[in-house]
Amino acid sequence: MNKKLKKHLRLARFIFYKETLVDSKEHLWTFIGSFTGIGLIGLLHSAYLTPADNIFLIGSFGASSVLIYGIINSPLAQPRNLIGGHLISALIGVTVHQLIPQEVWLAAALSVSLSIVLMQITKTLHPPGGATALIANIGSAKITSLGYLYVLNPVLSGAVILLLVALVFNNVTPRRSYPINKKWYRIWKRKYRH
Repeated sequence: MNKKLKKHLRLARFIFYKETLVDSKEHLWTFIGSFTGIGLIGLLHSAYLTPADNIFLIGSFGASSVLIYGIINSPLAQPRNLIGGHLISALIGVTVHQLIPQEVWLAAALSVSLSIVLMQITKTLHPPGGATALIANIGSAKITSLGYLYVLNPVLSGAVILLLVALVFNNVTPRRSYPINKKWYRIWKRKYRH
């Protein structure tokens, strides 16, 4: 027990140390990547819709940006998780909303919970996916009226734009590498997982 506790303390200290380092270059690339990704989604879609109708900037993309531009080495930020997590969650969210349109509380809870479990099963866990499923149920009338089109646009189109921008800006400098190197991930997993 004592050995296990020491291992967890070492891991916590390492994570705290790494996460509190101030590296202005890293912050700059995080800012540029997230600004470009979210800005590009908004710009492309505002060309087709008025600002009041722009439903393509869904809140879960902000959370995805934190992961794919700010914590690029996280397993939850990898392309498979980004695209798969959003797609699975959008499909679940829309399906549950179609089946239970009148009980928002039940549809919201069910869609988020099912999304989490299916992302776990498919190994595409991406925390913002829970918000994507929730938005399909509690979003404005414009969003809920999209039905399964919600899965393609805004969810898939937005996730692909975020991914393409991440592939460019997260590989600009030699210190940033995205997606994660499989060899590095295996070392990280062996060292810090139970």
